Amino acid sequence: MELVKETNTLTKAPRRLLVAASGTGGHLFPAIATAQQLHDCHIEWLGVPDRMETQLVASLYPLHTIAVEGFQQRFGLGTVRILGGLASSILQVRRLLKRGNFQGVFTTGGYIAAPAILAARSLGLPMILHESNVFPGKVTRWFSPFCSAVAIGFEATAQYLPRAKTVVTGTPVRSQFLTREPLNLPIPDNVPVILVMGGSQGAVAVNQLVRQCAPAWFDAGAWVVHLTGNNDPDAESLKHTQYISMPFYDNMAGLLQRANLAISRSGASALTELAVTGIPSILIPFPYAADDHQSFNAEVFATSGAAFLCRQSELTSELLQSKVLHLLSDAEYLKKMSEAASQLAVTDSAERLANLVRQFLI
Repeated sequence: MELVKETNTLTKAPRRLLVAASGTGGHLFPAIATAQQLHDCHIEWLGVPDRMETQLVASLYPLHTIAVEGFQQRFGLGTVRILGGLASSILQVRRLLKRGNFQGVFTTGGYIAAPAILAARSLGLPMILHESNVFPGKVTRWFSPFCSAVAIGFEATAQYLPRAKTVVTGTPVRSQFLTREPLNLPIPDNVPVILVMGGSQGAVAVNQLVRQCAPAWFDAGAWVVHLTGNNDPDAESLKHTQYISMPFYDNMAGLLQRANLAISRSGASALTELAVTGIPSILIPFPYAADDHQSFNAEVFATSGAAFLCRQSELTSELLQSKVLHLLSDAEYLKKMSEAASQLAVTDSAERLANLVRQFLI
């Protein structure tokens, strides 16, 4: 009898999970980090054609794609078309869930979460949603009451989701951020490094300010690593031995671990990486982000003492230049900011989210 019992345990089929995450690194990287903790599950992916997941996910998990669009701010003919597309995509996801015998769905929000949540709900399947921003997006605000649980990156998010079952898990980062990564850039060991990053698309307005400020920072002995993005027409306009400019850099973990100070937009993914690596920062929220959500994110870091929040409309090159020079000259203050950033980090977030998903899979 014991032998039969052991055999049945060993041959038990893995639980089947559909992960719905699409579009940007802010949605995809936390989902991938969580999926990598679910070794005991069979995972397939739901995405959108021609988005980042076709490069990042297709080699890791079976990828299914559906066409889905964002919701318009105002009702009109475009809204009717989008709602029609949503209904069609819900039916597609329902068929996929039934055909694949999936036992639950996990999503990191965004447009693709709407059909995933509604399809799972219609089939009585558990649905776990993760929201990384302090102020949740429209899809999270509208559809979170239909979810079995909503994992949140910041405790402050719960106040905006009064009808949802929220659980604070933090936001997962890629595993490289949790180990020491070597940096293959020609930067001396004993110099301060300023890292400028504007998010996955770069930030032209921030780039222009930084190039105006950089000569004074060079004179102070600092090196600047500037991730310009692909949309800056003046990306090659500044040349200096202490200046390294590139559109993006694969080894962000190693770069952040080497930096002394970051100048950054305040998307949730970037802030999570700043917290995990304990990097003091000057945050310049993207002023046109949906619902101004980057400002909500930045305020959490500024209130904790981990960052300075600078509104782009109020920031001048003189202000940015002097703020950076002041911080670089005060090692003790930078240390306090670093400690405050580390206090905001949840280093086991991927494990927490994976365990939450396991709780609900049937």
